Amino acid sequence: MTPAASAPAIAVTGLRKSFGDQVVLDGIDLEVAEGTIFALLGPNGAGKTTTVHILSTLSAPDGGGIRVGGHDPALHPDLVRAAIGVTGQFSAVDGLLTGEENLVLMADLHHLGRVGGRRRAAELLRRFDLAEAAGKTAATYSGGMRRRLDLAMTLVGDPRIIFLDEPTTGLDPRSRRTMWQIIRRLAAGGTTIFLTTQQLDEADELADRIAVLDHGTLVAEGTAAELKSRIPGGHIQLQFADADSLDAAARALAGATPDRDALSLQVPGDGSVRSLRALLDRLDRDGLDVQELSVHTPDLDDVFFALTGHPTTGTDRTTTESTGTTGTTEKEAVR
Repeated sequence: MTPAASAPAIAVTGLRKSFGDQVVLDGIDLEVAEGTIFALLGPNGAGKTTTVHILSTLSAPDGGGIRVGGHDPALHPDLVRAAIGVTGQFSAVDGLLTGEENLVLMADLHHLGRVGGRRRAAELLRRFDLAEAAGKTAATYSGGMRRRLDLAMTLVGDPRIIFLDEPTTGLDPRSRRTMWQIIRRLAAGGTTIFLTTQQLDEADELADRIAVLDHGTLVAEGTAAELKSRIPGGHIQLQFADADSLDAAARALAGATPDRDALSLQVPGDGSVRSLRALLDRLDRDGLDVQELSVHTPDLDDVFFALTGHPTTGTDRTTTESTGTTGTTEKEAVR
C-alpha cells in the first residue's frame, strides 16, 4: 500500500484582499511542500508582503481558503503562530540590548524558562557564529550580523515554517552568501521557507519552486529551470577562426545568425544537453571547426521582465503602506 503524501506546509486557494477600491490579491492559489524553499517574486505593490501578512495571521483576507501548518489562520491563529516564525524586511533587533539579551528576551516570550532560555540563546549564538559578539550591544553589529541575529530570534521558538521577507536587502555579497547558507541548512533540516525577494539571483540560488505575482495575480509558477524555459532567446554561440569557416557553418545550420565582424554564429537553442549534443554532432559530421562555444540561456531577470514588464527594484511599497506595519510589529504580533 502506498503511503499517503504529507500535507503541504502552506495551501492557499482563491486568496483575495483589497484595501478600499484597490485590489491587492485577486484570487491566488499557492501550495508549498514541507521542507522546501518557496520564493514569491513580484514588482513593487504586487501583493507579496500582504500575502505574508495574511499567512502569518497579521492581516485578515477578504476571501479564500488558507491552511498554514495544517491550520486555518482565521479559525486557529494561535496554532498557526506556534508553527511559524517571521523575519520581516526591517530588523526587529533591539540595538540597546546585547545579542544574548535579545535572544533571552525572545526565549522569555516563548516561556522557555530561565535555564532553557539561556541554553537556547547560547545554542543559537554558536549556530549563527555570533558567540564572540554575544555580550556586545546589537547597535555595534554589522548589517550581516544583525540579520543573522534577527533570524536567530525567529528560531528561538523552533518554528516549522519561516517567512523571510527580503532577508538580504542591504547586505554586502559576503553576508548575503552567509545568509543563503543558513537558509539552505534550515531547509535541509526540514524547515519550510517562504521567501519573498526582489533579488532574482537569490531566488535562483535558493528556491525549489518560484511563483511570480503581478497586480495581485499569479502569472507563473514552477522551478527556476521551468520558468526560464518559457522565455525565448536561448542560444548557442559559436566562435570561428576565419570568415570561410563562419560562412560554411552559417550555410549548414538553418536559422543561425552570423556576425561577420565578431566571426561568431548564434544558433537558437534551449540550452539542453540534447540540443547541444545534436549541434556538436552536426558540426563534427560536416567537418566544421569551431574555435569556441558558449551556451546562453534566459535568466530570471528575463523571465521577470517578460512576465511583468517591470524591472525588480525597491520594496513592496503598496502593501507595506496599506497594512501600516513594520518588521518590529510583525515579529511582535507573531510572538
